[in-house]
Amino acid sequence: MSGPRVLAIESSCDETGVAVVVGGRRIEANQVASQVALHAVTGGIVPEVAARQQLRWIVPTLEAAFQQSGVGWEDLDAVAVTHGPGLIGSLLVGVNVAKALAVTHDLPLVGVNHIEGHIYANWLTGAAETPLPAEPPFPLVCLVVSGGHTQLVLMQDHGRYTLLGQTVDDAAGEAFDKVGRLLGLPYPGGPAISAAAVGATPATRFP
Repeated sequence: MSGPRVLAIESSCDETGVAVVVGGRRIEANQVASQVALHAVTGGIVPEVAARQQLRWIVPTLEAAFQQSGVGWEDLDAVAVTHGPGLIGSLLVGVNVAKALAVTHDLPLVGVNHIEGHIYANWLTGAAETPLPAEPPFPLVCLVVSGGHTQLVLMQDHGRYTLLGQTVDDAAGEAFDKVGRLLGLPYPGGPAISAAAVGATPATRFP
């Protein structure tokens, strides 16, 4: 697969992610520094702690991505970075690092919407080609279920979205974390609730 080779930085919440992607689809490197164990102590994400951990891990994660991909700065065509939505402190770490790298290495800087990234992740491939369509089959409906967002979106073309509906209080991920906390289960709540449900007694059946 040919196309521009992009260094992508994600720091919207509690994970530091760096990837090298070719042609908008093929992943040459994918490195993530997770904070799950740290936030498990408090039972949820503390924004200030998350931002400080972004500062701690952004450079090591960048270095790991370059090592995994085997590319250098001379092989890159652009730098992409999540600019929102997300935790402002965490976002600022990724955005400022991306700006500095783009200026230093004279590369274009591309801002990416976090939710749009979730949608387009469906068309990413690994190092080996997989039989995915090269283009999204427009029009299509996307269900976005991330930690802080639960949305149903009509995608009519690249960059053309209509929000069909969304949660008005807690997103699905937030609801799982809160229920898990009420039940005394570890963070994150989703996997813990799922594991507990496997061995639960079906005392009440819901339609």
